[in-house]
Amino acid sequence: MTAIQDADPRPRGTRLPRLARRTQLLGAAQEVFVKQGYHAAAMDDIAECAGVSKPVLYQHFPGKLELYLALLDQHCESLFAAVQRALESTHDNKFRVAATVDAYFAFVDDDGGAFRLVFESDLTNEAAVRERVERVSEMCAEAVSKIIAEDTGLGQEESMLLAIGLTGMAQVTARYWIARGATIPRDTASLLVSSLSWRGISRFPRKDDPQH
Repeated sequence: MTAIQDADPRPRGTRLPRLARRTQLLGAAQEVFVKQGYHAAAMDDIAECAGVSKPVLYQHFPGKLELYLALLDQHCESLFAAVQRALESTHDNKFRVAATVDAYFAFVDDDGGAFRLVFESDLTNEAAVRERVERVSEMCAEAVSKIIAEDTGLGQEESMLLAIGLTGMAQVTARYWIARGATIPRDTASLLVSSLSWRGISRFPRKDDPQH
């Protein structure tokens, strides 16, 4: 008698609606790309992980690069949306800084390892990948710079430079934290970094401050 647990949990041939199938394939691709890296991963590996045949995989994605780019787009959009939500979550700039920093920590803390595709890709020599990664970093910084400009009266270039510094600090420290095993609780780590960021940016007075 064959043990039930020996059965493939993702049997081939299961029909799914197109959108559901695409979601499934992206999930399998993420698992393989995060584990193996782009260059070592094969479409065969992704199809096997998804429990589908290669022809099914190719019906949705014409090649490995297109699949990678679709996944990268998904997670770049997710990061930008998280930063936007953080900035819109309050009008108190101290809490805005804390929420924005934590958005980066939450992004790297995701179990699926999506941040590795965005910030640690082994395909940055590919123009389409590099353009997407640079674009999401710039979009996040631009969103922060608008608030800095509105509140301080600084020019666009000065505000953008400060925003690049703030978002860059959040990204680099979050990646360092996760790479070292997240030995400090996330809330504590995020608070340390946001406190450092706030001590810096709060030195730029608001333009409506009577002492300005």
